[in-house]
Amino acid sequence: MELTTPYAFGKTVVLSYTEAERKVREELQKEGFGVLTEIDVKEKFREKLGREFRDYIILGACNPALAWEAFGKELDIGTLLPCNVCVYTGNDGQTVVMVMDPVAALSVIGNSELTELARTVRGKMERVLAAL
Repeated sequence: MELTTPYAFGKTVVLSYTEAERKVREELQKEGFGVLTEIDVKEKFREKLGREFRDYIILGACNPALAWEAFGKELDIGTLLPCNVCVYTGNDGQTVVMVMDPVAALSVIGNSELTELARTVRGKMERVLAAL
């Protein structure tokens, strides 16, 4: 099932949480993205708050060539990078994959050259989702 918000897009997948996370990493790599950061939200809430939460990981994905191009157009772009991809267990127990919408995120800058670059990134992320 396709999911959208004003700032992200994604879908429910027919994979376990663990399998979806592995597959997302594989597909990101195929599109030229590396995972720079990982936040295991479930573990952090347990560690910092002593509270239980659903399986939920945030992967900070970056395509170095596209990031290089973005920094050449807008030096402060680092405040909006990397692209976050979330894999989590939804309320219904199914696995969800959501991607930050780079077009929405970068549109706040008002730089048309960045908007075009964001569309390229979005296309890559859409292919990642389609492969799941």
